[in-house]
Amino acid sequence: MLSRVTRLGPTLPRILANSGVRFVSQSQQSASTGSATLSELQPSHAKDSHDHGEVNHYVKNPDYHGFSTDPVVDQWNMRLGFFFGVSVVLVIGGTFIHYLPDYGMRQWARREAERLIKQREAKGLPLIAEDYYDSSKIVLPAAGEE
Repeated sequence: MLSRVTRLGPTLPRILANSGVRFVSQSQQSASTGSATLSELQPSHAKDSHDHGEVNHYVKNPDYHGFSTDPVVDQWNMRLGFFFGVSVVLVIGGTFIHYLPDYGMRQWARREAERLIKQREAKGLPLIAEDYYDSSKIVLPAAGEE
């Protein structure tokens, strides 16, 4: 079992040892011992050499938001991030999109059409004339050409 664990990589035994996992030794038992011996993957002094006094962020600050290790700076960065993320982006961004100019001039085209309809009705003209295009300006192909 121990040889299989060490074949997985050089860091796996260190990770397992730091987490407090112990394995039963699969080596040959001596005649003086009647049971399998417990062995650690790394000695106890090796565990302390990797510990740099780091404390889990959640132990130091239960309201850790992931912005900073200092609790006060972490809370202020979270507040600023949410203020600019919600207030500025959603509110000001939504207002900007609402007041963008008329896309494709659709509103202008409708107003212009309504103005022309009122103008033609006031003059007593039909809304659309029978000869919408001037027939003298239309060039038609000859009868033999198609």
